[in-house]
Amino acid sequence: MIKQNVGTIDRGVRAGAGLALIAMAVLGDGMAWGWIGLVPLATSVVSFCPAYTLIGMNTCRK
Repeated sequence: MIKQNVGTIDRGVRAGAGLALIAMAVLGDGMAWGWIGLVPLATSVVSFCPAYTLIGMNTCRK
């Protein structure tokens, strides 16, 4: 099982940013780069960020 390393506030910020980027891609004029919002949205759902593991960061209180 993957150890959680994304805390509650961090998850909210990631989800908001991810949804905003996806909305820009859907509603904007062909802003395909907005689909990168799937990455922060996915990391907020699973509470795990591979980049945090690489740099030794953990925002989860557990």
